[in-house]
Amino acid sequence: MEKVSIGTNIPVCPMPITLVGTMVQGRANFMTVAWIARMNMEPPLIAMGLNRRSATREAALKTKSFSVNFPPVSLMEKADYCGLVSGKDTDKSVLFDVFYGTLADAPLIRECPLSFECRVVESHDFSTHTMIVGEIVATHLDADCLTDKKPDPKKINPLMLTMPDNRYWVLGESPGRAWNAGKNVGKGQ
Repeated sequence: MEKVSIGTNIPVCPMPITLVGTMVQGRANFMTVAWIARMNMEPPLIAMGLNRRSATREAALKTKSFSVNFPPVSLMEKADYCGLVSGKDTDKSVLFDVFYGTLADAPLIRECPLSFECRVVESHDFSTHTMIVGEIVATHLDADCLTDKKPDPKKINPLMLTMPDNRYWVLGESPGRAWNAGKNVGKGQ
């Protein structure tokens, strides 16, 4: 298969859509974020890239806390809206049933089957974005999203994003198990 050059600004895809929660102007605020990834196991760390002009970035750095909420496909329109408008001008707290866990400045979304409460541990500024690293201090999961006492991705039904086509996707089928599928490679050679 011939390879073609497609430039350098192509994010790995698909990416999970999240709604990052902070307190802006005394109210819960949510920003759509897809540039997010787990960074460490112990302590559990998550990193996200936030535009340097965003109210969410400013609030997370000020309060040293934020939430990461994984919206299901049924929240696609609201999640998209949260990426179109700024918390500086728009009260997005009215879009969701908001609740709080252990961190007062990390609002959570009840309609999201999976949510993390995070404490900021470090940040790094780049030309357009700031990478904020947070320690996951609590995880909230809908009880009906468990299978064999583990989170079930199909039941969580996360909304995914691809770029540069800017399309939403749903999770597909599992083709195999990690740390298992390759066990027979190289045997018998």
